[in-house]
Amino acid sequence: MLYFFARSASGWLVENNLDWAFTIFYQVQFRALAAAGLSFAIVLLLGKRAIRVLTRLKIGDTGLTDARALEKAAVSKANTPTMGGVLIAGAIAVSVVLLADVREFYVVAALVVLAWLAALGGVDDWLKLTGARRGGGRQGLHAWEKLVFQLGIGLLVALFAYRHGDTSAPADMAHVLNLPFQKTYVGTGQANPSLFFLPRWAFIVFAVLMVAGMSNAVNLTDGMDGLASGVTVAVSLAVCVLALIAGSLKAAQYLLVPHVPAADELAVVAGAMAGSCLGFLWWNCSPAQVFMGDTGALCLGGLLGYIAVVIRQEAVVLLMSGVFLIEIGSVALQVGYFRLSGGKRIFRVAPFHHHLHLGGWTEQQVVARAWIVSIILAVVGLASLKVR
Repeated sequence: MLYFFARSASGWLVENNLDWAFTIFYQVQFRALAAAGLSFAIVLLLGKRAIRVLTRLKIGDTGLTDARALEKAAVSKANTPTMGGVLIAGAIAVSVVLLADVREFYVVAALVVLAWLAALGGVDDWLKLTGARRGGGRQGLHAWEKLVFQLGIGLLVALFAYRHGDTSAPADMAHVLNLPFQKTYVGTGQANPSLFFLPRWAFIVFAVLMVAGMSNAVNLTDGMDGLASGVTVAVSLAVCVLALIAGSLKAAQYLLVPHVPAADELAVVAGAMAGSCLGFLWWNCSPAQVFMGDTGALCLGGLLGYIAVVIRQEAVVLLMSGVFLIEIGSVALQVGYFRLSGGKRIFRVAPFHHHLHLGGWTEQQVVARAWIVSIILAVVGLASLKVR
């Protein structure tokens, strides 16, 4: 809204010598940083109050787990307020509405993804965490129910994002299949003739898998104090840089990556994600005073997947999200092997962070090393843009 006001009232601001106070909002780089700072401040300042409210409402972790080996650790976290993802989602929404260009389709779609998945996670959290107080009834959404809504929002934004892109424009690569190390441009900004543009059905499949898959991956990672929030900070900051590059024709052509007009506005969304998760980490670091729950994890992962699709950097974002992929991959392998082998396991327990914990690593070691790996992967992902 501040950007919209600065643009709409530019004439009046100049006439009254007030333009100096708003011209900085024309710079998307500044607005991305400002969104990170604002969302961080919102979560930090409202965190204690939100924790008190959640505690009063008895929205606390049950301390239950399906894995007997984890019972002791789970009991130690019992009654810790969860559903703190409302802070994360709220801070992102406020920061984006204030600092992004809300007239752009990609920004509106990001807000829809945020609201949809936060609401889905909120319903699941509420049903699970208030089951005992309600005296029975639903104890959370079924896995297939959550998956239907995740696939649904992926399909919705994919349809509109595909139609929004225009492959007839020579500088628009909104539908290109961006392969690792492939040069998008040759010569003086000419599109590489060997590029392959995705048909509608293929683009939709990519988008649905990215949104739903990343949403579940972050959710499965959220199992230790500070783990999901810290990893998301690293990935979001790197995605913020990718969005700025994708939205700038000059930068995209220099680095030989797809240019998607207006995609740089998603840098504001990614910046807000990083800031809100960093602020949440203040309350979520060990010993955690609050958990994000499905309310935060589902929307964070969904947004990462959505932005990756829009800026045509799925492969790089997946590389940066290596920790998330290991977590969801370990669960898929464990469940599949357990069923095929008649009860045998690959890991002590899944997701993978619990396997490491039971192998002798302390929870703090698992979390800190996951942060380190994520930072390294983010750097490698950004560096890979230059290796073309």
